[in-house]
Amino acid sequence: MDTQHHTALTRALAEVPGPLPTSGVIHITLPHTDRFTVVGNHLAQHPDLIFCNQPAALLCPRSQSSQTPVAAPGPQAAPGPSQTHVPDPDPAPVPVPPGPPVPPVPPGTSAPETPVPLPVAPPPPPAPPFVPLVPPPTAPKPPRPPLPQPGALTPELDRAATALLSDLRRHAPQFTLSEGDIRHLAPAVATWLERDAHPDTIRRTLTDDLPQPLRHPVKLLKHRLTALLPPPLPGAWDLVAPARPRVAVTPFQTCADCDRAFRSADPGCCRDCRETRAHRGEDVRAAA
Repeated sequence: MDTQHHTALTRALAEVPGPLPTSGVIHITLPHTDRFTVVGNHLAQHPDLIFCNQPAALLCPRSQSSQTPVAAPGPQAAPGPSQTHVPDPDPAPVPVPPGPPVPPVPPGTSAPETPVPLPVAPPPPPAPPFVPLVPPPTAPKPPRPPLPQPGALTPELDRAATALLSDLRRHAPQFTLSEGDIRHLAPAVATWLERDAHPDTIRRTLTDDLPQPLRHPVKLLKHRLTALLPPPLPGAWDLVAPARPRVAVTPFQTCADCDRAFRSADPGCCRDCRETRAHRGEDVRAAA
C-alpha cells in the first residue's frame, strides 16, 4: 500500500498503436475531432495581425472598455438554443473640447473677415505623347532616285559604257554582270562619260572600298552611279572672271570767278558764283 504506482502512463501507452521506441522522448499526439482549427505559421507569425478575445469590447467607449476586465483565454462553451446575440449599444459620442471664446464685436464695427483660402495652382498640363525620332521598321521608305540619263545617248557613248561595265570583272570578280544588267546600267555610265569623267576614275569609284561580303553588286552600282555623279565641266566662258562694273567719275573744274575747284562735266562757275551773278542781274534790272 505504501508503494506509488503510475498507472496513467501505462494506460496511455497501451492505447498507442504500433511498437514503442526503446529510447528517447515518446510523443503522444491525439487527434481533435471537433472545435479546432489549423493555423499555419505564415499567419501565426505574421507581424501585422493583432489577436482579440473580446471583439465586441472594441465597439464600446474607451472609458467603459478600459474598466471591463479581460478574461483569460480558455475553452468556451457552445451557445445553447436559448442564448441569443444582443447587439452592443451604439458608442457614445466623444466630447469635443470647446475652442477659444470669440470676443464680442463692438458696435459700429464689422465682424472680422473669414480668411480666404489661397488659390491652389492648377495641375500642370499633361506631357505630350512620346514621338520616336527613328521611324518604325514598317514605315514606307522613300522611292529611290532614278538612274542618270545622258542628254544624247550616241552609239559611241553606249559602246564605251558597255565596254567599261563588261571590264569590271577583271578588276573585281564580284562585278560579273549579266547582259541585262549591263544594258540597264549603260545609260548611267554614259552620263558620266558625257560629263568628261575619265574611265579609270569611273572604275575606281565603282570598285574601291567594297563592303564585305558584297551581297547585291548591281544595287551597289546603281547607288554609286546615282549618288556620286559629278557635275558637268564648266565651259570656257564660265571660268572667266566677271568684269568689274565701271563707275563714272565727274571731273574737277576751276571756277572762272573765284578760282575754286568744283565737280562738273562742263567748265564755268561754281554754284556760289552763279547765285551771285543771278542776284546782280536782278539788281541791275531793278535799277533800270
